[in-house]
Amino acid sequence: YWGPLSFVLMVTIGREAVDDLRRHQRDHEVNSQKYKRLTVNETPGYEMVPSSKLKVGDMIIVEKNERVPADLVLLRTSDKSGSVFVRTDQLDGETDWKLRLAVPLTQKLNKDSDLFNIDASVYIEKPQNDIHSFIGTFSMHDGGDETGLNVENTLWANTVVAAGTATGIVIYTGCETRSVMNNSQPRSKVGLLDVEINGLTKVLFCAVLGLSLVMMMLKGFSGPWYRYMFRFVLLFSYIIPISLRVNLDMGKAFYSWQMQNDPEIQGTVVRSTTIPEELGRISYVLTDKTGTLTQNEMVFKKIHLGIVSHDNDTFHHIGQIIQNLAPTILSQSAPGVGGSGGSGGAGNSVVIEQQQAPLIITNKPMYSGNRMRHPEGWREWEAVKALALCHNVTPITDEDDNKSVSTSSTYTSSAGGSTSPTKSVINVEASATEHQYQASSPDEIALVKWTAEVGLTLIARDINSMTLQMKTRKSKGESADGMLQFQILQLFPFTSESKRMGIIVRDSGSGEITFYLKGADVVMTSIVQYNDWLSEESGNMAREGLRTLVVAKKVLSEEQYNDFETRISAARLSVTDRVAKVAAVIESLEREMELLCLTGVEDRLQDGVRPTLELLRNAGVRVWMLTGDKLETACCIAKSSQLIGRNQGLHVLRSVSTRTEAHAELNNFRRKQGHALVISGESLEVCLQYYRPEFLELATASPAVVCCRCSPTQKAQVVQLIQHHTGKRTCAVGDGGNDVSMIQQADAGVGIEGREGRQASLAGDFSVPQFSHIAKLLLVHGRRSYKRSAALSQFVIHRGLIITTLQAVFSAVFYLSSVALYQGFLMVGYSTLYTMFPVFSLVLDQDITSTTAVTYPELYKDLSKGRSLSYKTFFIWVLISIYQGGVIMYGALILFEDEFIHIVAISFSALIVTELIMVALTVRTWHRLMVLAELFSLALYLISLAVLHEYFDWEFIWSYDFLWKVSIITLVSCFPLYIIKFLRKKCSPPSYLKLS
Repeated sequence: YWGPLSFVLMVTIGREAVDDLRRHQRDHEVNSQKYKRLTVNETPGYEMVPSSKLKVGDMIIVEKNERVPADLVLLRTSDKSGSVFVRTDQLDGETDWKLRLAVPLTQKLNKDSDLFNIDASVYIEKPQNDIHSFIGTFSMHDGGDETGLNVENTLWANTVVAAGTATGIVIYTGCETRSVMNNSQPRSKVGLLDVEINGLTKVLFCAVLGLSLVMMMLKGFSGPWYRYMFRFVLLFSYIIPISLRVNLDMGKAFYSWQMQNDPEIQGTVVRSTTIPEELGRISYVLTDKTGTLTQNEMVFKKIHLGIVSHDNDTFHHIGQIIQNLAPTILSQSAPGVGGSGGSGGAGNSVVIEQQQAPLIITNKPMYSGNRMRHPEGWREWEAVKALALCHNVTPITDEDDNKSVSTSSTYTSSAGGSTSPTKSVINVEASATEHQYQASSPDEIALVKWTAEVGLTLIARDINSMTLQMKTRKSKGESADGMLQFQILQLFPFTSESKRMGIIVRDSGSGEITFYLKGADVVMTSIVQYNDWLSEESGNMAREGLRTLVVAKKVLSEEQYNDFETRISAARLSVTDRVAKVAAVIESLEREMELLCLTGVEDRLQDGVRPTLELLRNAGVRVWMLTGDKLETACCIAKSSQLIGRNQGLHVLRSVSTRTEAHAELNNFRRKQGHALVISGESLEVCLQYYRPEFLELATASPAVVCCRCSPTQKAQVVQLIQHHTGKRTCAVGDGGNDVSMIQQADAGVGIEGREGRQASLAGDFSVPQFSHIAKLLLVHGRRSYKRSAALSQFVIHRGLIITTLQAVFSAVFYLSSVALYQGFLMVGYSTLYTMFPVFSLVLDQDITSTTAVTYPELYKDLSKGRSLSYKTFFIWVLISIYQGGVIMYGALILFEDEFIHIVAISFSALIVTELIMVALTVRTWHRLMVLAELFSLALYLISLAVLHEYFDWEFIWSYDFLWKVSIITLVSCFPLYIIKFLRKKCSPPSYLKLS
């Protein structure tokens, strides 16, 4: 007894050790990544150390595309301005790059080694999990200078330096870093099937004690009764399925192997082999957005100009228009020509030399009556220019980029024959560097990339200016691309409240001041001048799943701008209500603006996202999106992925901050049946604080839920709340470091190894290359794993119950004796050689094909009810075991003649044949290995009959009496069960049988 138990424990411990060893190896790879640590004595000025050896106070260098290994205060950057861009997608889920600034007192040092020559100290707050705030000070003791530190001066661990090189001092390491404090502690996951089996095992243990106690009560508590009691416990201990753990562990290893070798979901990795059955009982899928549902790629799809619409098929026409207008535009933007910089006479018109006749234009608008007359294509030019200027995009180039700049264009005045001074319109050679861009949102980059495609490229930007490169028609095989310079006067960033962003620029050539504004159609409609097309076209683009932006402009005079600058400067110095006062001043400009265009940008979804979400919905799985991104972005992706139906209503909880507001919003949502819920992280906190049960009741009943601006901790909290409130199984899917807590908290965590790194993939129980693999992982492999494990568990339990029933009947008949019916090799061989292979072959069984499982996802709904293994099915198998055990034992007692050894031969043979037949009756799809297992086990038993003379009478075994007696007993024990199963299939078939 102790031998099998020890073997079972060793197998289980060994499997867990293998999983832990693999995790340790993956963690070791990350912790072994080496970084440059500044030193005083080393010749290069630094030494390479693994990230695990870093400690607080170390100064390290993080280069481009390197992961930040610890929380740092930024001291120096390779950029002279002290700025560096970092990617934070693995921390907060946002794909936009963040600008970080070095401490000014250290940035002005000549080189990194000078950091050892200053007497300074850094004060920091205690470790906390807020990734959006930081308080500290940097003090120079020798000079007395002190500067405050905020989050802009920090680099959090697990962010990535996107451009340039950063030098920082370590302030937090290990469990004190922001990323780790936002990750919940991983829990040891136990599958629901294992929990249910543990419950059944407790029932079986009580059955052992109860049956032993009944035997003792019938025998009487006389003499050394406790010895007899202990003997009965040992005799009936086969009820407890000790070998079940080994069988399940081997089955789980086989399921994991099948998942990893499925050609339709190549790249799948099973990192935890303990819970594959969980995938078959998922009720809620909670998914990240960025990099999970999307590819992190925005594509400019359409632009509408009021009278004409352009898409991919006609974008090249806009490029031709820009090239045709380029000479005119460049001449008007040349310094000293026209505008406020003109000097009359010669400054009022210019001649642009071309291959053919010269084009004579003026820098002033041409009028015909009361209407201004623009050159053809001027509307397209204004729209493209607005998109190229109204943004917060910054071009990023490598330091070694080879730029060739010249000032070779000269323009000559045709008025009076006089020659104007040489114009400093800069030309760039055709081999100019292709720029990478950073911005606060990927759709901003999509707009700027599109303007570059049609001929207006953003090539430089700093805090005060912007430079655009404009394509012109080539002459004599050489490029004549020119540069437009703009001074940035004011910038108004996008906010969730305003839903728009604006910029005021001055054309460095003409001196013209223009206010550009772009934003959502719901707010821009009341800002732009009256039109009859914006609302309709905006709705059309939204129905195409495009993210829309309305772009407008207003030309300001010097007096207008000076007045505005005075008022906004005063508002920004206000101590009270600063935000409201600044907004009021900006809104004073946002009146009767000229509508330029409506743009449509598509956030590319991963392949197969829409059909995958549809399959999950049809399978009865509710999908929640938990993202750290903006509410508007999350809603667009939810609609384009069809997580939210295009005609489905939305209830948005954006800025709930009080208990009263939460109560009112929840009551409104309660009245909106069938609406999807969209909620921000702040509103979620308030609702959970005051109305947790009510909110969870409404949210879990909603067809779709989108939670935006969620911190990593909130994501894990949502998963936990669903688990506790519904008792259902959850699956979390993510690809970034900000998803690790959610993945670890869910019953089944799936990491996607994508552009945001491997952190989520390493933390997940399962890893897949793309979201579309989730459908087959759940509907096919999850179903098979659960069904097979349930059947395997019940057969192992049945195998112990039936032999225990034989022992109980034998003991009762023979005067309640505590003598074993089968001894020695027979007991060992029963659960190993004779029945192990056929029973374990059930892991190859499948009730439906993978094609059927995906074609009819509704079949998945039955799995969540747990009907394959429940107390009902358990007691059915108990009754089957008692019936078959009683028939076999009483049949052997009735049919045996004179020797006890004949009882053993008849009953044991009938028992083995019954087990093999029961396996055959349970199989739904035969596999050749199943047939081999049945034949192999039967052959082994026949050999045993011939070899084990101490257990079997050779002459009796080969007699006709033995054959018919075993056959009769086996037929009586199995045939009625076959009839019942046949009638049940005909009268009340399960769902999967109805398809066939």
